[in-house]
Amino acid sequence: MNSTLLLIPALGIIGLIAMAIKSAWVTKQDAGDAKMQELAGYIANGAMAFLKAEWRVLAYFAVIAAILLGWSGSLVEDSHPIIAVSFLLGAVLSAFAGYIGMKIATKANVRTTQAARTSLAHALKVSFTGGSVMGIGVAGLAVLGLGGLFIIFFNYFVPEGAAITGLEMKKAIEVLAGFSLGAESIALFARVGGGIYTKAADVGADLVGKVEAGIPEDDVRNPATIADNVGDNVGDVAGMGADLFGSYVATILATMVLGQEIDASSDKFGGLSPILLPMLIAGLGLIFSIVGTWFVRIKHETDSVQKALNIGNWSSIIMTAIASYFAVKHLLPETLVHRGVEFTSTDVFIAIIIGLIVGTLMSIITEYYTAMGKRPVLSIIKQSGTGHATNIIGGLSVGMESTVLPIFVLAGGIIGSYEFAGLYGVAIAAAGMMATTAMQLAIDAFGPIADNAGGIAEMSQLPEEVRHRTDNLDAVGNTTAATGKGFAIASAALTSLALFAAFVGISGISSIDIYKAPVLAGLFVGGMIPFIFSSLAIAAVGRAAMDMVNEVRRQFREIPGIMEYKAKPEYEKCVAISTKASIREMIAPGAIALIVPILVGFTFGPEVLGGLLAGVTVSGVLMGMFQSNAGGAWDNAKKSFEKGVEINGQTYYKKSEPHKASVTGDTVGDPFKDTSGPSMNILIKLTSIVALIIAPHISHKDHTAAKAEPVKPKMEVISDASATIK
Repeated sequence: MNSTLLLIPALGIIGLIAMAIKSAWVTKQDAGDAKMQELAGYIANGAMAFLKAEWRVLAYFAVIAAILLGWSGSLVEDSHPIIAVSFLLGAVLSAFAGYIGMKIATKANVRTTQAARTSLAHALKVSFTGGSVMGIGVAGLAVLGLGGLFIIFFNYFVPEGAAITGLEMKKAIEVLAGFSLGAESIALFARVGGGIYTKAADVGADLVGKVEAGIPEDDVRNPATIADNVGDNVGDVAGMGADLFGSYVATILATMVLGQEIDASSDKFGGLSPILLPMLIAGLGLIFSIVGTWFVRIKHETDSVQKALNIGNWSSIIMTAIASYFAVKHLLPETLVHRGVEFTSTDVFIAIIIGLIVGTLMSIITEYYTAMGKRPVLSIIKQSGTGHATNIIGGLSVGMESTVLPIFVLAGGIIGSYEFAGLYGVAIAAAGMMATTAMQLAIDAFGPIADNAGGIAEMSQLPEEVRHRTDNLDAVGNTTAATGKGFAIASAALTSLALFAAFVGISGISSIDIYKAPVLAGLFVGGMIPFIFSSLAIAAVGRAAMDMVNEVRRQFREIPGIMEYKAKPEYEKCVAISTKASIREMIAPGAIALIVPILVGFTFGPEVLGGLLAGVTVSGVLMGMFQSNAGGAWDNAKKSFEKGVEINGQTYYKKSEPHKASVTGDTVGDPFKDTSGPSMNILIKLTSIVALIIAPHISHKDHTAAKAEPVKPKMEVISDASATIK
């Protein structure tokens, strides 16, 4: 058992070593001329200024939350004050994961620009290697953190030679949940704050620069251009890194929580095999993601960048699937039982394969709805020909339609994995889906690096072929960013179901009865939360964007010579506006996810809280898909005009009226796809994790909803996630 336990953090260490090697290679690449390096310096300094300001605020939150968790952990038998340490470590590593991504992205962007002066192949290699540093780093930190903490807590609660009791294992897992809570808490604030920052700058650069002044958003004359490029790093890189770190950890933890309920006493690991399996699969997925990065390459200018990324992705998925079979057979006994459901180790492997298939299908469907040249984006382009309003209508329609197929895939995945291995099967399917997170995140992170590279090329006034190569990478990056968000939302749905099942078990309730009025009320309130969360996030972008627009207009008006390249814009003032606005505005949305489940749980009890979790999960998944896909489709509809598009027999390019309509659509879609949409998966999981943490505190309370007499006929949603009508 000891060798298998130690293997898990060892795989994380291997990942961090690979990350360091790739980071050193990127750093050694040519950073271009003095002007390019000056512009890259502005971007790097702005990104670091934002992170420092954000960390100052989040440090107060983390310390206060840790004190409260430590105190609450001493009040109940199922927890322990050491949960405060676990929480702080999760928070620190989540913030560090974002920092790793931001640091390498601000180095890789200018080096990608310089590489694009020679060839598309070299530019792809630099940008993707930069992205893989973050992907491998995030996964490596997660595997090392979870594996290392589990060893520490397991040895603390179950000293060597002592019998492994249910209570001691429950304590160890509950304390480990603090690590996930810390990671997801920081991720939520980082994602929302970074999203507000980047979109406020983007809207200002678009509306005043493109539409009013008639210059590109990345033109050196545009006062908001540095803030816009900084935003790509703090939102799409640092925020995304913290986001995926939290998602990765929550998925593994959910499977571990259910795994400790399984009767696997016949295994060779003291009954721990169902708990160790998700961590081992995550470690193997990390290693095969590293191998998969070797296959991402092109040779010629005409080669497909998307195809190269797909080959790397597919190779890592296939290798992880094969390795998972041997991991399952090595760890698990032939027969297992969870909550009365009996299944075999082969059934568990099939559930993992189902998770990998669901993740792949989600990416394919999302790519279809957001990629250039496909029907959904072409329909938005066509509707841009008749004005701004029809463009908006087209984008909203595409976003809503894009929820249908993913939900069917998700529903099929839930049913299929449950049929094979019960609720543990659903959880391990999510773990299988997230196993190749390192590769998914590498593909995702390369997009913002390419976007920044294009911005630096534009600001440095490099030859047209350089910008053409960076635009090629950027267009693919828009699609990969959208598919990554769809992937994260799907994993959130499966993970939340597993966390929900764990909450039901720990809280001591036998069912979630929606015929009880308080429970039904909780369901409706939960369904509302993603809407008010999105409203706050989008409104925050709107307020910050208005400040940015007014500042850009002021500079064009009061600083003569900007348009003639005779005067330098005051970039730092635009950076300051985005920084202050994002820090100020991220508090309210973040507080909702943390406070609402606590208020509902302690006021109305675990059953009503269960209803709230169900509402948040269903509504949040749909909102996340709709907003992310609509925003991605709007963005690529706008980018299509850069190469020219045909509408009713006439070809339109940039600065045409249809292009201006597409800019408006993209501006509306920006907060959808980069602020509120991708925050939904964190909101869903964070709400469930908070509920899981407080479950021991509310499990023995005497609540009105729990005492209410059942009304017949009724529908009972019981703890094994099946439904019966009596």
